[in-house]
Amino acid sequence: MMERNYHDLPLPSDVESAGVSAASSLVFTEGPAVGADGTVYFSDIANNRIMRLGPDGVCDVFREPSGRTNGQTFDQQGRLYHCEGGEFGTGGGRRVTRTNLETGQNEVLTDRYDGLRFNSPNDLCIDGKGRVYFTDPMYDDRSRLEMKDAEGNIVDGVYRIDLDGSVTRILQQPQIDRPNGIAVTQDSKTLYLVDSCPVPGGNRKIWAFDLDASGDPGNQRVVVDFAPGRGGDGMRLDVEGNLYIAAGLMVARGPHETLDVPTGVYIVSPDGEWQGRIPIHEDLITNLAFGGPDGKTLYVTAGKTLFQTRVAVPGQVAFPTWSK
Repeated sequence: MMERNYHDLPLPSDVESAGVSAASSLVFTEGPAVGADGTVYFSDIANNRIMRLGPDGVCDVFREPSGRTNGQTFDQQGRLYHCEGGEFGTGGGRRVTRTNLETGQNEVLTDRYDGLRFNSPNDLCIDGKGRVYFTDPMYDDRSRLEMKDAEGNIVDGVYRIDLDGSVTRILQQPQIDRPNGIAVTQDSKTLYLVDSCPVPGGNRKIWAFDLDASGDPGNQRVVVDFAPGRGGDGMRLDVEGNLYIAAGLMVARGPHETLDVPTGVYIVSPDGEWQGRIPIHEDLITNLAFGGPDGKTLYVTAGKTLFQTRVAVPGQVAFPTWSK
């Protein structure tokens, strides 16, 4: 891969000149997902709640407490999935749940693996067959974790929930360091993973894996590497297969990452070619989701704010709201 000065990346030609505008402001936003009616659901982790921004521009509380919900997504039936974490204070559910928006029923899909509580489910995605993939790192106090291997080492893993409800760990150390954002193609053939480990020398990579018919990953390869700057957090795909990666930093946080990667949404082709950057001047850029009547509105969570901008290519998602 060629060396890149991230500050020199051009504004993508398909982003409207009007640029990025604030949609709403809160405390620490994460996990955006867009419903069939255009409502944007997003996490306010520090305040332990899920917010929603309606098509009329009204922002209110959807759920409080939220179990410290982080990443969210929809499935093909329009049900909303939540990664309830274990960071930003007490009250974290440390589990994956699902809400039927028609009935209001919220059910637990998994809260343990081999009898051990998860670390802090972070982000998730759903393939075209309805299988759920989620990441389980821990970026907070790691001394209280149960998820360890036979040698007593903490396992930061990636898991798959199959249609029968069974849960399988499909990735862990040493293949990866600290899994975060995750995305899957709707043909169920390729899984992308953000590996963001906040220690000196830790991974700042975006990995790609081929998926077999059972959803097991293989042929691991690097798409891009943000090191030594802050790498990716959340990530989504458009219908042409390009990756949209929330990444970057404005204020130094320690010796483990530099300021080489400015904040914004980075667009990368499946073969690792840089397509451009949508600059967003706020720390920290956390996650994103496609929505709008045509799937070309990109919602981005960053710091205290929910941003929105327009792109030319609609998103590749399990539940395309723009077709409803």
